[in-house]
Amino acid sequence: MRARLSRASASSEEPRDLAAEGMRFLEAASLTEASGRARSTMAFTLSAEHEKIVDELIARYPTKQAACIPVLHLCQRQVGWVSPDVVAYVATRLGMAASEVQGVVTFYTMYAQHPPGKHTVWVCRTLSCELMGAKTIQEHLEHRLGCHAGETSADGTFTLKKAECLAACGYGPMVQIDDQFFENLTVEKLDALLDRIARGETPTQEETAWYPNAAAATTSGS
Repeated sequence: MRARLSRASASSEEPRDLAAEGMRFLEAASLTEASGRARSTMAFTLSAEHEKIVDELIARYPTKQAACIPVLHLCQRQVGWVSPDVVAYVATRLGMAASEVQGVVTFYTMYAQHPPGKHTVWVCRTLSCELMGAKTIQEHLEHRLGCHAGETSADGTFTLKKAECLAACGYGPMVQIDDQFFENLTVEKLDALLDRIARGETPTQEETAWYPNAAAATTSGS
């Protein structure tokens, strides 16, 4: 009888805000985790030059929290990925909970949550590129690099990732390597491109337009 009454009274209570409870739990967990890291690792710091940029970014927005995305990019540019210490730094710098910063990091695919290879290769896999051969490009990359999307080659040179859209729908199949787009790819063009990068060269999008047949196309058109 008491059990039935307890259940009845419980059902008449105000509904729980599960989302708020979850956020409080995540914040508490983040703080506990951060304190453990502080004892075992060196805290992340930005260079003096980058700290000035953070100040400039904060000044652009009505609140400090609004600068979270560009500040995370800046930190990643310095160390290559968004480590737990980077999350803790950004949270402190912008007056945010660590769980809020972590939510941004996990929502956007451009943030690396693990140390990447020297170069990151993004393969566009949305409809336009898919119809023009993106699957072949990705399968060739997996075979050549010896890793799947989300993994890094054994030599640490390339990290392979899939992208939902890289906004070059008229020029597929294409990949983004670091900050450069490479379009109208074939397996042969891609291999030549990767060979150059592996040799330490830095090809650009403009230099390799229609790569490696740009010179031949120019000659035939003259």
